[in-house]
Amino acid sequence: MGTASSEPRDRTPAPVEYAAAVDRYLGQACLGPASRRVYRISLAAWAWPLVGQRAPRGERRRGAAPPVVPLALLDDQATGARLAAALADRAASADARTVNRELSALRSAVGWWLDQEWIRTDPTAGLRHLATSVAVLPPLTPGQIASLFQATTSLREHAFWRMLYDTGGPVGDVLQLDVGQLDLARHRVHRRPEPGTRLQWREGTTQLLCWLLAGRPDGPVFITVRRAPTGSAPAHTCPVTGRARMSYRRAAEIFTSATIPLDPAGRGWTLHQLCLAGQDRTAPLTHRL
Repeated sequence: MGTASSEPRDRTPAPVEYAAAVDRYLGQACLGPASRRVYRISLAAWAWPLVGQRAPRGERRRGAAPPVVPLALLDDQATGARLAAALADRAASADARTVNRELSALRSAVGWWLDQEWIRTDPTAGLRHLATSVAVLPPLTPGQIASLFQATTSLREHAFWRMLYDTGGPVGDVLQLDVGQLDLARHRVHRRPEPGTRLQWREGTTQLLCWLLAGRPDGPVFITVRRAPTGSAPAHTCPVTGRARMSYRRAAEIFTSATIPLDPAGRGWTLHQLCLAGQDRTAPLTHRL
């Protein structure tokens, strides 16, 4: 996922056309020229399925002009089914990695458009990546960790990633933390959820958490930049801002997209690699805030 800063910002009017929304998304994404080109091609290819058409294949696909698509079409109830059918059709003619990369590009863009409140629903919510042979990814190296925390990103991401690295704890456990569970004076949670779970962190991470949580005495620690949908469970909604608890999927997309420029392979890293680095840490982090 390129990704944008996830901090609150002044809202700009939503573009009318899907292509314009793609331009706006790519304009703020942290992507190198090659990755930006791949994202643009992938996102343009989804324009055909959005209007119920089959995307051109083979040589006809290269340089074909996509149809004009109203961005509001992404909120149509039938859009998810059209995308699912297109995903299955694409899987019949392309390898799993290519299909998954194209789906990830769309999900990243949709997530950003949701954050901008340009659309109300996620038409990719029911789509699943194709199964591929499982590759064992190594923990991030100290050098990669240093470059990660030197990268420009939002306060929320800095605090979240630092907590994952410091604790080495499961991503889901950290995302489920509420403000009242934090013992910031002792740099730990008040009670460990399970024996052997190490949810302690360093003073620098506590500083980040204090800035992040200013004015928020209760509710989820890590929240989205948009308000929770009507009817959301109070336990997963900030009582001060009305924003929802950040989901695992969104957190993973932001991390992978933000690390694409740092990864020589251009794929980005995973949160699991960050957690593994925290578990296997043998030397202190060199980056200082």
